[in-house]
Amino acid sequence: MNTLVAVAIAPFGVGDELAPYVADALRVIRASGLPNRTTSMFTEIEGPWDEVMAVVRDATFALAERGIRTEVILKADVRPGHTDTLTRKVEAVEALLEE
Repeated sequence: MNTLVAVAIAPFGVGDELAPYVADALRVIRASGLPNRTTSMFTEIEGPWDEVMAVVRDATFALAERGIRTEVILKADVRPGHTDTLTRKVEAVEALLEE
């Protein structure tokens, strides 16, 4: 079942600069081979439900297994019969804006 998630994985109690920890989680996401895109607030990942959730788990545990308290914010769009929603959803809005 195709799933698109927007996920934010962030540590707590490690100071003000989170970029090194976010990069650790992103390495896991990017190594998964699933389509993904990172913005300033979230990373979107698309693929089959079980694969996407495994990547979210593994990226979270990349921090948590080091003893870092980790928060996960996740929004999921499960849309049967659709693929490539990572780009198509944005393209649909951009096309409307060009009219």
